[in-house]
Amino acid sequence: MPAFAKRKSSPLAAGAELRDSMDLRSENTGCSPQKRKLRTNSSPMKASSISTPMKRTSPRRSANANLNSLENGIESKICERLPKLRKSPVKCLLNDFTAKPNWNPTDAEQIRSVKKALHVSTSPLAVVCREDEQKKVLEFCKSCIEREKAGSLYVCGCPGTGKSLSMEKVKQLLLDWAQETGLEKPDVLAMNCTSLTNTSDVFSKILGKDQPRKRSYGSTSPLQLLQNLYSQKSQSSGRKMMIIITDELDYLITKDRAVLHDLFMLTTLPFSRCVLIGIANAIDLADRFLPKLQSLNCKPAVITFRAYSKDQILKILQERLTALPYTIFQPQALELCARKVAAASGDMRKALCVCRSAIEMLEAELRESSNNFNGSSIETAFFESQIDPHAAVVKKHEIDIVGIDHMAVALSKTFKSPVVDTIQSLPQHQQIILCSAVKLFRGGKKDTTIGELNKSYVEFCKSALIPPVGILELSNMCRVLNDQGLLKLGQSREEKFKRVTLKVDEADISFALQVYKYFGKNLLSKSFYADDKGLEPRKENLQRMALTLEYPTED
Repeated sequence: MPAFAKRKSSPLAAGAELRDSMDLRSENTGCSPQKRKLRTNSSPMKASSISTPMKRTSPRRSANANLNSLENGIESKICERLPKLRKSPVKCLLNDFTAKPNWNPTDAEQIRSVKKALHVSTSPLAVVCREDEQKKVLEFCKSCIEREKAGSLYVCGCPGTGKSLSMEKVKQLLLDWAQETGLEKPDVLAMNCTSLTNTSDVFSKILGKDQPRKRSYGSTSPLQLLQNLYSQKSQSSGRKMMIIITDELDYLITKDRAVLHDLFMLTTLPFSRCVLIGIANAIDLADRFLPKLQSLNCKPAVITFRAYSKDQILKILQERLTALPYTIFQPQALELCARKVAAASGDMRKALCVCRSAIEMLEAELRESSNNFNGSSIETAFFESQIDPHAAVVKKHEIDIVGIDHMAVALSKTFKSPVVDTIQSLPQHQQIILCSAVKLFRGGKKDTTIGELNKSYVEFCKSALIPPVGILELSNMCRVLNDQGLLKLGQSREEKFKRVTLKVDEADISFALQVYKYFGKNLLSKSFYADDKGLEPRKENLQRMALTLEYPTED
């Protein structure tokens, strides 16, 4: 029979045949095309017999989602690369203020522990804000010990800048370093020169540390024995290095300056094994009293401890208060104390004294309030707690801690003096004369003439836009200041040649006049508590100095 020709297959039939052939081929070879399998045999679609249509998102939503994810990725990368910012001391104090519980100022034990933590004699756990100076002293001592060579170092700075405390820390670090490196530990002799009966006793102390068994020296003085000891190799060989720390070194200054000179000369002897560290307040002591050492090229190295700044005082106070488990001061009160002490002297001991005095102000206030406590105040407190319990708790918290008002009273008690009150009550031009005299004497002068004082006075008036007075009237005002004990006026035939000398401390004049803007610019390195709106009545300026926290930015 004739074969029938096949009909042309439709596209659907062709597709079915192609699919069947593909399935057969996959069964034979054991592998299937990946794209085809993903389209037809995907697991989510196979899970249910009835396929549900997939939700479509609009192009606008998908674009927004992509933008958001991109922004989040960029922000996370930027945040990772940005350095972590430090918190300022004031912010740290605010965090502590909110985190710590209240303290009880009526508890005698708590009062005792707080005053002990703020006492000058209490050594803090860490000596902060003096790391650079300690490192310099430590490196100097290390180099001398490693080379087994003598040396001298002079540490100077204003009172209360952490010199003695830092030397104690350096001494401990030096001994620890010697033990770690396996070197022989040096002998350490630390003494305060104010405790010496005689200035020459310093050599007896050094000799007693160097030769503790030998007590009788015969007719030879301790200085001569030390000079012989450090001049002969046989006697000095095998000896330990000695670190001599002499605090209050200026007490050894005599008329002929022999003791101070001989002390530093011990480090220049050929076989000396002592490292001398002298501590004093005078910055130019080596230049004034030891000119021979400079001529012999034996001038000691000098490390200066600068006065503490406002931020450093805040940090040190915070370091002492973090050891206590409760809040004692408002952060603003501590900031007021730090600003005032930094502007006046930068003496950390004064800051600790002011804080202790402020605690005493709070104690006195609580005693007075407890004596005046009556039934009406109890009823008022009860109703306040019923109306707003949270406000009552906050109010009690503020009452129990040292605030700005307590700190202001303590500051005025610490810094005020009769001389300051006298200067602040003077007329304006007499205050300008005192300010001009301070500017003249800061250059190293001890006295000046009326003529030179008049030139400085006229320059000051021009800078402050104040009309100056004549030289005769200025001379008459100098006589008034002389009668009040603020100036000393000499005798001369001509007015302009009369000698003028200050009879009060320059610091008292600076402190008394720093509340006024035109004095702050000319007398001080920075304007402290200046009034930006202009000169106001004197009492209002003094109140602003003590009771507000609107400070100008520091230079």
